[in-house]
Amino acid sequence: MTSHWEIAKKNFVKLKDNPYPGRGMVVGLSSVGKFLVLVYWIMGRGENSRNRVFCHDGKGRVFTEAADPAKVTDPRNIIYNAMMEGGGIYVVSNGVQTDAVVTGLVSGMTFSQLLAGFKYEDDPPNSTSRITAVCGISSGGGCVEFSLLRKSFLGDSCDRLTFCYDQLDAGLGLCMTTYMGDGNPLPAFIGEPYLLPIDSNNIYTVAKEFWEALNEANRVALVVKFVDLSTGTSTVKIINKYRKV
Repeated sequence: MTSHWEIAKKNFVKLKDNPYPGRGMVVGLSSVGKFLVLVYWIMGRGENSRNRVFCHDGKGRVFTEAADPAKVTDPRNIIYNAMMEGGGIYVVSNGVQTDAVVTGLVSGMTFSQLLAGFKYEDDPPNSTSRITAVCGISSGGGCVEFSLLRKSFLGDSCDRLTFCYDQLDAGLGLCMTTYMGDGNPLPAFIGEPYLLPIDSNNIYTVAKEFWEALNEANRVALVVKFVDLSTGTSTVKIINKYRKV
């Protein structure tokens, strides 16, 4: 019987072989289960998508900015808060929904209620899915709920899928991406979040391993957040391909 670890390692090879998974997120626990781990990356094929860097405010908020503001042709869908936290909640998303989710959850609204006003991105012909994860610290170490807002295969309506995991296992993460791979239009992610290995307790090592797994030509930026399960405090490591002008 194949172990979860073996499945995760095979999936990591598939990620390496995928030229364009698009934007992606991984949520899991570090190798010895000391940290809740959030990974998020952005990729790009066009100049507008590639003209970005990740920035960090030192308080848990990670956001995108234009590497060269003079080259921005359309800021929609590329400038947003990618990670935020508050009230013991840690959120990562691929768009402007991040702010609404954090604010609403702290005030007592549900994940589904908060995302009811959002749908897939208005970027035809791709209609890029909105992907979001909400994480918390539980007695078992960590828990996560994923949301996938995807254009229906039957028309223009929005498929609203959620995946809830009450417990995370040390050394493993769950991954969701916007695309299955390259194409025209880009094929939307299908299926459940899949396992990937997080085989380190060091934030720099985790960042390096995931960065090197992404296609060198298309990767733009990557961020890893470690949350100490005993204190709830977070640490961030960012890797940017481009420098801010």
